[in-house]
Amino acid sequence: MFSLTIRRHFMIAHSLPRAVFGPAQGLHGATFVAEVTFRRRTLSEDAIVLDIGAAGGIIEDVLAGLNYKNLDEHPDFAGKLSTTEALAEYVAQTVAGKLKNTDDGREITGIDVTLRENPDAWATYALDLSA
Repeated sequence: MFSLTIRRHFMIAHSLPRAVFGPAQGLHGATFVAEVTFRRRTLSEDAIVLDIGAAGGIIEDVLAGLNYKNLDEHPDFAGKLSTTEALAEYVAQTVAGKLKNTDDGREITGIDVTLRENPDAWATYALDLSA
């Protein structure tokens, strides 16, 4: 299995209105480092997993829809908690949706999204596209 990881960062505002989240119940900001890993079983004819520039462009496009946004007001999060885990799943699903419209996207068997909230805490969502 081969993989390619691209890293970008983005900033959001949100609240997590449940007691379990303590002080994070109120509106607060977060800066995330997003690491998106693309996996495939064999390399392309060009001996790559995916073109780095194309992969970066897809990720930047997805993150642009979140960057500097208040997720409490974002239509895709209406009625949902925007935890780090849920946000990682959202990024993975959205990247996968954009990737399926590319020639190389058909060969990608998985996408892992790791969101690093700080140097000591992160969450990952692994999306299996092989089925």
